[in-house]
Amino acid sequence: MSEKPNWRTSSYTSQDSCVEIADNTPQTVLVRDTKNRNYGVVAVASEAWTDFVQDIKHRPST
Repeated sequence: MSEKPNWRTSSYTSQDSCVEIADNTPQTVLVRDTKNRNYGVVAVASEAWTDFVQDIKHRPST
């Protein structure tokens, strides 16, 4: 049985202007648009998501 996604937004954004993620499963992170939740979901391997987040954290601000 698959778990129901536990959607959340970043604490750095408002509730209506970003993406939501569900990372409560060990293998996959789900990503969707907060404003258009019915447009679909992107599934990303957990390891790839971790690499993406670490890369973004270490980039200089523009």
